[in-house]
This record gives sequence, C-alpha cells and structure tokens, in this order.
Amino acid sequence: MNWTVLGASGAIGRRLVGYLRQTGHVVYTPERGDPGVWTRPLGHVIYAIGLTADFRQRPFETVQAHVSLLAELLQRADFDSLLYLSSTRVYGRATSGSEDAPLTVLAQDPSDLYNLSKLMGESLCLHGGRSGVRIARLSNVVGGDDAESDNFVPSLLRAAQSGHIELKTAEESTKDYIHIDDVVELLQRIAVGGQHRVYNVASGQQLRHANWTHRLAALTGCSVGTAPGAALQQFVPIDTTRIRTEFGYTPRPALSVLDSMPASTPQVSP
Repeated sequence: MNWTVLGASGAIGRRLVGYLRQTGHVVYTPERGDPGVWTRPLGHVIYAIGLTADFRQRPFETVQAHVSLLAELLQRADFDSLLYLSSTRVYGRATSGSEDAPLTVLAQDPSDLYNLSKLMGESLCLHGGRSGVRIARLSNVVGGDDAESDNFVPSLLRAAQSGHIELKTAEESTKDYIHIDDVVELLQRIAVGGQHRVYNVASGQQLRHANWTHRLAALTGCSVGTAPGAALQQFVPIDTTRIRTEFGYTPRPALSVLDSMPASTPQVSP
C-alpha cells in the first residue's frame, strides 16, 4: 500500500514512517516545496504538519501549516484518502470531550489561535467535497524521540535528569496522555478504514501531574516542587468510545514511557 506522510520530520511523523515501512508499506515523505505532491498519486495521506508549543509566537506560520497547505491539497492533490491530524486541545472550552460536542473558541485569547486554525482545517476536511477525508484529534502524545520538545512530559524528563522538577501548575492538574505506539497503529487503521469522519485518538484516562512527578522522583531521585500560586488545570475527559468500539482499542500505560529513564541522577558534590 502506498502512503504519503506530510510532516515526516516531526516526532509523530518519524515514528509513523518507521512503523509503516516496517509493516511493508511504501512511504513517500516529501519535503517542503516538493513538486511531487502535485504531480504523483499520493495514496493514503497522513497530514502531520503542525506547530505546537511555539504557535503563539508564530501565528502566520501556524495558519499556513494547519490550513493553507491543506486547502491546496484538498483542491489539487491526487490521493486515495487523507487523514488530518488535529488536536484534543479544541475541547479546551468545551463541557464534553465527545467528537460531536459543540466547541467554543475566544478570538481575543492568543492561545485560541491554535484551536481556531485546527478547527478551520477540520471544517475544510469535512466540507471540501473530497471523499476519504477524515480527522484524528490527538491527545497529549508521549514517547518517541522528541526529547528537546517544550511540551510537558519532555520538559519534566529534562528537569528530572537535572535533579529537580519545579511545576508551574498544581500537582493535581490532569490531562489525557496517549502512548505514541498506540497513535501510529490507530492512525493507519483510521486512515484506511475508518467508518466515521472524526476520531478522538486518546487514552480516555486522566493522569495527574503528580503521577508523572512521583514516578520520576522514584526513578531518578530528583526533588519536586511547585511554583507559588501554581494554577490548577483540569481538562475535560476525552471520549474514546469510537476507537474502542470500532477498533477494539485498549490503551498502553502512558507512564510506561518512563521505563527507560536512568536509575538515578548524578549527585553533585557540595
């Protein structure tokens, strides 16, 4: 089977390309500006282009990544299917984490630029007139080789290895995390045979910040503190009924990504 992965240099894209090739598929990974995107059959497309932690400082690039190139692909490209990677961040102001829940955004909030651009991308996928187009809303993906990322778990790992974690949000804050190996397996299945247009790709399980910090402290011997006035952040639980029912999905434990951590951090002499 022929695949095209757009955004193959990112953490999810790299892992997905490796998984597809290991399972016998042919994978095309065009770089930015590659004219082959417009001149060759692309097979099954995974649209993994996106900005995450730095989107607030790069608003125009965020819209270009999440909307502009997608719009051109939907109009011009030759593909069998296209799976657009969105995010469960779009539930940030919602009261339900179901794929069909009404969603609210606030244009005055710079953090909502991300949600607005992802939702515009989703809307193009749903109403652009092309068949075989689906959406995967990814939760907080852990694992892979994104050690330098500014996202929460990679930042914790670096802090633990330095000897001390200082949380900026309360230990009882919660999020849904999904193992990257679950992600790549689900994306392949959704892209080729998904019966719905929109899927939450999440574990369906809420983990507290304390779950991560306590495990890291036990593994590395690091100390843990919380910044004064740290806010409590609790996100709506993500509904995974659709992937559990359709694909028989059972999540890997997200905390298992810490199993390769060193036994302890080096001790610094006084």
